[in-house]
Amino acid sequence: MEVKSIAQVERILAELKSEKDPFILKLEADERKGVQKLLDKWKKDLKRKKLLEEKFYEMNSFERKYRKQGFKLIAGMDEAGRGPLAGPVCAAAVILPEDFYLPGIDDSKKLSSRKREEYDVIIRREAVAVSVMMIHTEEIDQINIYEATKKAMMSAAATLQPCPDFLLIDAMKIETPFSSESIIKGDAKSISIAAASIVAKTARDRFMQDLAQKYPEYGFEQNMGYGTREHIAAIEAYGITPYHRKSFAPIKDFFQ
Repeated sequence: MEVKSIAQVERILAELKSEKDPFILKLEADERKGVQKLLDKWKKDLKRKKLLEEKFYEMNSFERKYRKQGFKLIAGMDEAGRGPLAGPVCAAAVILPEDFYLPGIDDSKKLSSRKREEYDVIIRREAVAVSVMMIHTEEIDQINIYEATKKAMMSAAATLQPCPDFLLIDAMKIETPFSSESIIKGDAKSISIAAASIVAKTARDRFMQDLAQKYPEYGFEQNMGYGTREHIAAIEAYGITPYHRKSFAPIKDFFQ
């Protein structure tokens, strides 16, 4: 065969999808170290892509199950921000189209902030519907975080347009007029719940980053309101903001 340069080999590999391609078999016999290094990287990348595709298929199992039962507008639901000392709890509901394809989608906590931002753009662009609801600190303190989370999730579902005909919910049991299933660790088992997890987390992070501009002492852009050592030290030094949850320890202990 015509000897290809390393740069040419790299460009050709970028277009190949199968280890059975004749060009791959020829590269196996190429003794150049640069070629073998590129080939090894290509094989590892191909394996990683296949694993992501397999996981995406597995994470579509609940959606396939309920579409077979006749449901068409299946909404995934999840929340972000139950545990922090400051900021709102945020819930998202997302209806994905049947042909949605995004290998790598996962529980938002398993993704980098950069990847969440990237996926959030894709999800919002391709989704049939997206709804985000926040319950803020004053109401969290009044009704407790569990009830506030349920309220945010029910509001997110109720404001979806078009209305869903089925809900896949991460863990929580909520009263809803829609048919539903609650799934433990659903954000790692359902693409719809994972999408909602990403949207909720991204929306809440942006809120906290904006809040950090107003209250720079607390490091909200880094801790997102969670009770890190630095955050608690800032509370002890400066007191609390209107966005801190007075019903949460250790804040309630400081200010009783």
